Amino acid sequence: MATRLRSDFDASGLRVLARNSKDAGQARRLLALAMIYEGGTRTEAAKTGGVTLRIVRDWVVEFNACGPSGLIGGKGPGQPSLLNDAQRAALAAVVESGPAPAVYGVVRWRLVDLCHWVWEMSRISISPQAMSRELRAMDCRKLSVRPRHHGQAEGAIALFNRVSPACRSRLRAIKASTRAAWKSGSAMKPASVRRRSWGAAGQNAAPGRWRCWISAPRRPAYSARPARFTPRRPA
Repeated sequence: MATRLRSDFDASGLRVLARNSKDAGQARRLLALAMIYEGGTRTEAAKTGGVTLRIVRDWVVEFNACGPSGLIGGKGPGQPSLLNDAQRAALAAVVESGPAPAVYGVVRWRLVDLCHWVWEMSRISISPQAMSRELRAMDCRKLSVRPRHHGQAEGAIALFNRVSPACRSRLRAIKASTRAAWKSGSAMKPASVRRRSWGAAGQNAAPGRWRCWISAPRRPAYSARPARFTPRRPA
């Protein structure tokens, strides 16, 4: 026997809710149930919603239990976690303490290394993707930093990067010459400024005597006065 719909709704009310809904899936389910309220069969409602009869039955059950809000599609819970609380706490402690190079052969943890550690401790096979989700759930983030060897001496990098006095004086001389070359240059003039000479132009112009004039718009090439027509004399 088919499950009956609740009696406090009708077809017109469901159509109004479907028109005002912002969820396309909820609107489609409401219209399918409205067809059942109008006297249509469950097969016709399933054809309208593009689903099977069993899914229409699930819609009816959710609608009777929670009303129109029960027809809003939610996100699935997904696969449950493979680690329990105790194993997750042990993993967090290992991540915080860091690996022992003499034991694990690495100077920092990778996802593959943590997967091997979980297998050795709990015999649980977990993928690197699942391990990444577990670490993000524990507010751990991946840091891409330069690894440091466990046998490295203190101050070795600073001693290697130290510059000799001769090289330091050469760098100072290059910087001083570059700064002097920048200061000796003249300021640039805008593109609307044109250089013209005072006196004669060409080779007779006096060198170094220049004057800046702002370029004005040119006059039209035609004349306002009409040309006078002169008839030709007969030969």
